[in-house]
Amino acid sequence: MRQVRLNKKLELADVEQELNIPLKTLTALEQDDYKSLPQATFIKGYYRLYAKYLGVDATNIIQRFDDIYASETGVPPINGLNNSPIKIMGKLPGSNRDRNRKWLKRGLITLAVLVVLGLLVAMIQNWSSSSDDASVEPAAQESEVEVINMDSTAAVSGDQLKLEFSTPTSVHIVDATGKVLATGRQASTLNLSGESPFQIRLDDATAVTLTLNNENIALSPYTVNGKADFRLSR
Repeated sequence: MRQVRLNKKLELADVEQELNIPLKTLTALEQDDYKSLPQATFIKGYYRLYAKYLGVDATNIIQRFDDIYASETGVPPINGLNNSPIKIMGKLPGSNRDRNRKWLKRGLITLAVLVVLGLLVAMIQNWSSSSDDASVEPAAQESEVEVINMDSTAAVSGDQLKLEFSTPTSVHIVDATGKVLATGRQASTLNLSGESPFQIRLDDATAVTLTLNNENIALSPYTVNGKADFRLSR
């Protein structure tokens, strides 16, 4: 190979720079000094690279190398790879264990997410149930009203009040004797008997139709901001 290089008028420094092979290695290759070179596999690689650079067939060069290498070292070149410091790497220790840990971690994360979602669903259902109960409770209370009727004698001689409701509202009615005839929320028709004048308070006067002794009573003169608080006499 040295002769081919010289014929091409190339210096070893040129080859070193082009192939990035140390000058010492190139010199050993040209002089068949294999004892100062790496294992046979590497030497063959250098020869192939060098031959390609010089534009010659590497087959004869490799064959010549095999013969010289075996006679000088006593080791067949084919076994050079077995003595090479480069070994085929197997599976890294613990790789299966690491993989199992990853799957376990993913499983735990998935389980935690499912638990959190379950808790959120339960909280939403409880909140919805509480809201429904809260909305039902006022409706039940709307019919709770204390209605106090006078005895039959007073009913015959007293005045008759009738209240009709379009929407539930709170009322408080006291007659002239100071007796409370009705108090609380009411949603249905209310018939009362008592002595006038009556002290009447309505939280939502617009929702009430009032009659006294079968005579309609206009509530608008007594209504302020939707509420009415007035005395009513016959």
